[in-house]
Amino acid sequence: MKKQVKGIIGLSAVLVVLGGGLVFLKLTDPDKDKPSEGSEELVDPNTPQGADIIIVSDDKSDGEAGVVKRAVIKNETDEIKVKMVSEATEEESAVYTIEGFEDLNVNSTLLSTLINNGNGLHSTSLVEEHCTNFEKFGLDDPRVTVEYEYESGGHAKFYMGDDAPSNTGAYVYAEGSDTVYTASFSALANFKNTAFDFLDKTILDTPSDSAGSPRIDKFMVERDDLDKPIVLEYDKSSEDKYSGGSTSTHIMTSPTECHVSGDKASEIMTKMYGLYAKSIYAVHCKESDIAGAGLKEPYCRVTLDCEGTENDHILLLSEIFTDEFGQKCCYAMFEGGNTIYTITEENAIWLKSQPIEIISKLMVNAYVWNLSNFTFDLPDGTSEKFDIKLMDGKERDGARTEDYEVKRNGKEFDSERYRQLYAFLISGNLEEFALDVPIPSEKPLMSFSYTDAYNKKTYTYDFYDDSVMKALVVINGESSFYCSKSFINTLIDNVKRVETGEDYVTTW
Repeated sequence: MKKQVKGIIGLSAVLVVLGGGLVFLKLTDPDKDKPSEGSEELVDPNTPQGADIIIVSDDKSDGEAGVVKRAVIKNETDEIKVKMVSEATEEESAVYTIEGFEDLNVNSTLLSTLINNGNGLHSTSLVEEHCTNFEKFGLDDPRVTVEYEYESGGHAKFYMGDDAPSNTGAYVYAEGSDTVYTASFSALANFKNTAFDFLDKTILDTPSDSAGSPRIDKFMVERDDLDKPIVLEYDKSSEDKYSGGSTSTHIMTSPTECHVSGDKASEIMTKMYGLYAKSIYAVHCKESDIAGAGLKEPYCRVTLDCEGTENDHILLLSEIFTDEFGQKCCYAMFEGGNTIYTITEENAIWLKSQPIEIISKLMVNAYVWNLSNFTFDLPDGTSEKFDIKLMDGKERDGARTEDYEVKRNGKEFDSERYRQLYAFLISGNLEEFALDVPIPSEKPLMSFSYTDAYNKKTYTYDFYDDSVMKALVVINGESSFYCSKSFINTLIDNVKRVETGEDYVTTW
């Protein structure tokens, strides 16, 4: 282990406590630190402790920082070669990249610290002039070596050693000098990083505001534990302001066709935009890297197909593992890409997303006045059929209940009473999937059907006795969901109350 000094040499005296008394021990001769005749004074008289001295500068620019065109940083774990891509202008700073990583996006702000923080590096204190024993500062075998090549043709090189005992910085000195300084941790910290730390960890950029977010035509999650993929598709009929009752512009088409919750569908579809990685596992990855990360046969595939894009974004995800810091993570990469990322479980929401969490659980996703008819069929063979129509001369925009004409079994009916029955109907929830459940052979508990006035589609719901608590919901001839049987029993009772005129029951 490198030896470290136990104090800062260069102060005129140090206070030592011995046996309860105060003893002043003079460490240096008063004239020893005076510059010899003709020599340059290293310590600014305004900063007697040697702070704010420029340690690193272009050796051909009279002490100026100069414009760096190339830098090489060697530390204990990596060698990073930085080169200029474009010079600075009045509007923009110079742009740099890392040699060997030109095809990858770098974090330009972070990378610039390797140039800006070292070029023109200032001291926080002067430690020792005319140093002959660099080992005690960890500078005989430095942790970091930084070399700059300037546009002027000049060069500069400096070294970073151990941390100073004061914990305010690290020891540094410049090539061609025998003076040791300290410089702040904030200026030196990034020189210890690896090249991977300077790569942009944003996996997919968020579309700019000016361009606008592209329309997602299709979104799919395929996962080993799902019997059928989760598929959401753009619903073109959502462009009609009078269509549907769902808040989403998409519908689920797998594992079954149904409406989805707008907020939850949006989150799962757009989470890929701006997705940020915790770290980078491999770049320019080989087949062995892909296999080692569990992505040759990925646990999960997330496909984002957007309008106007030639290629889909297909994100491959591994199973969850616990990293060295105890955090649950997974590996991720784009299909056909060359970079493997590590992302946290929290950000990889597709690994645990279930279709039941995304759907709209409303029994019917249609606005009450957007239907042209609604029919209830009860188990005793009776039916109640309602026909709904906007009155002549009324405009749909701003229309109210009294602007609609409702007929029950061909006769005029109170539109508000019909609305109340419908309000009870949509208060019921679909509770869980019942995909591929055999349809019972007996008659259903009840059925209803309705026709959407805009897409002209008719939807039929049959409800079957499944258990003490649950009823099976069959939509358009396919087993789809379970719901509360007590709700269905209450709905049957309320449909019967249409004839009697009794108040509808609103609890079950």
